[in-house]
This record gives sequence, structure tokens and C-alpha cells, in this order.
Amino acid sequence: MSHSHHHHAHEHRAIAAAPTFSLLRLSAWERLAGAGVVLCALWLLVFGVLV
Repeated sequence: MSHSHHHHAHEHRAIAAAPTFSLLRLSAWERLAGAGVVLCALWLLVFGVLV
């Protein structure tokens, strides 16, 4: 019984971590595009603060 309950808890944790796994499954190009968008947003924030 204890082992079965532990497995159920592990399954629930895996479902909660699904978004992270989907991010890891992105292709290299999608990751590069995402990094570029984040960098552009950060630069816009920096310039917005400076100006």
C-alpha cells in the first residue's frame, strides 16, 4: 500500500512539472528565438529606465 501511494504522489509531481518538460522539449531555434525576445525585452526595460 505504501509503495502504491508513493507512486501516486510521484505522478502528481510529474504532472505539476509538465510546463518545465515542455520547455526542455523546444528545438534549438525556438530556444534561440525565446532568448532573443527576452534579451530585447530586458534592453527595452534598461533604456526605459535610462530615458
